[in-house]
Amino acid sequence: MGVGETLVGETLVEQLGFEGMPQRLYPCTPTRLSAWLDCPRRYRMSYLDRPPPPKGPPWAHNSLGASIHNALAGWWRLPLAERTVAAAGRLVDRGWIDEGFADETQSVRCREHAIEMVQGYVAHLDPADEPLGVERTVATRTDTIAFSGRIDRLDARPAEDSAGTELVVVDYKTGRHLLTVDDARGSMALALYALAASRVLRRPCHRVELHHLPSGRVVAWSHSDASLARHLSRAEDIAQECAAADEQLRDGLPAERYDEVFPPRPSASCGWCDYLRHCPEGTAAAITRRPWDGLSSG
Repeated sequence: MGVGETLVGETLVEQLGFEGMPQRLYPCTPTRLSAWLDCPRRYRMSYLDRPPPPKGPPWAHNSLGASIHNALAGWWRLPLAERTVAAAGRLVDRGWIDEGFADETQSVRCREHAIEMVQGYVAHLDPADEPLGVERTVATRTDTIAFSGRIDRLDARPAEDSAGTELVVVDYKTGRHLLTVDDARGSMALALYALAASRVLRRPCHRVELHHLPSGRVVAWSHSDASLARHLSRAEDIAQECAAADEQLRDGLPAERYDEVFPPRPSASCGWCDYLRHCPEGTAAAITRRPWDGLSSG
């Protein structure tokens, strides 16, 4: 008798398996798969170590991003008559997450900038153009994985090549770096969202969009069935690597062999890792970042 696991949110729950049962599906989200690709050691600390190592302080850029995402989701949930530009700004102000900033002055400045970004963004939206979903969770299964993820916004728009409608995945971005079409085309997360949305709602979904609020730019890509299948195949390959590593840890992998199965991948980006203080290789490879260094200014 073996031990399996299912995913509830981001929490793994053990379940008993029996000989002859179908192959255990690997429960995954885009964040989990990306963590393995970025650094297997960080993946282990995030998802497998119990208790997990203490994280570093919260990041100001994450606070800003979450505040904006929450405000945009809340704006679409308002009654139609209340979806005004001013209301969007008030939602940012009321829901501001004041964590990770250097001081109150910086937090206030960033809140004001966030209000400007959100108001500028919704000013170009049609409040009556109701999305199909806001912060919509979608899920799908294959012979290898049980995938789930949450889409910032899911639109239904007239299809370009038919009289019907098709789904469009919209992902909000608040980072300081400008985006290109390659970011939309190469995003495995967006492709998996499109696949899952199509299967859940039984409607075509090929177009994915990144809405970059700091610049007001939208970058988009329309996938083919073949390109979506390639992203799915890549996700399954990554999941098989994760599952094999997870199994070794469950089977009692000695701590002295952790780095064989979950090796660190030190790079300059280690400065942004929540677990940097627990990783000598990462500390040696990167500058330690202050919690507010990810902001565009200040």
